[in-house]
Amino acid sequence: MRKNLIFRVWYYFRTGLAQYFSFVIALGNMFTITYYLLIENITSFDILFPSFSSYVIISSIIGIPLLTIVGFVHMKKSHAFKSEANISNESLPYNYKLMPGIHKECLAPLYLELLRLGRKSLNDEKISDEEIKKIESLESKLDHLAKGNSLTIPKKFDE
Repeated sequence: MRKNLIFRVWYYFRTGLAQYFSFVIALGNMFTITYYLLIENITSFDILFPSFSSYVIISSIIGIPLLTIVGFVHMKKSHAFKSEANISNESLPYNYKLMPGIHKECLAPLYLELLRLGRKSLNDEKISDEEIKKIESLESKLDHLAKGNSLTIPKKFDE
């Protein structure tokens, strides 16, 4: 984790900046510029927007549902989001190695043990006490997860 600390901090910084700070600043900037440079100078809008606060309230009442629909269309109907997801999926390193957690602790060892046991069964070999203990350990981990509990997170998570 120590070698990735700078990249983690950089990622958290970019997320905070792009999704929260810049969003609030851009929203305030958009309201201010459109009202004071456009709406205020057109006299026919005085009836609809008598003050800056009424402009913000009315624009929010119209804009929030409209932009929610635009976001929904982007996520569900647009090819743009599918392309973004494909690119993210192609560059995700965990598509090519085991993810930490359940996959690495339970599922991969279970598949490996099932494969070994299947091979032993085909060769009519006996199961050793050590293999029985492995199976019981995997069984208890999976039972623990099935009950809604979680595995313990190791101190060095990204190994």
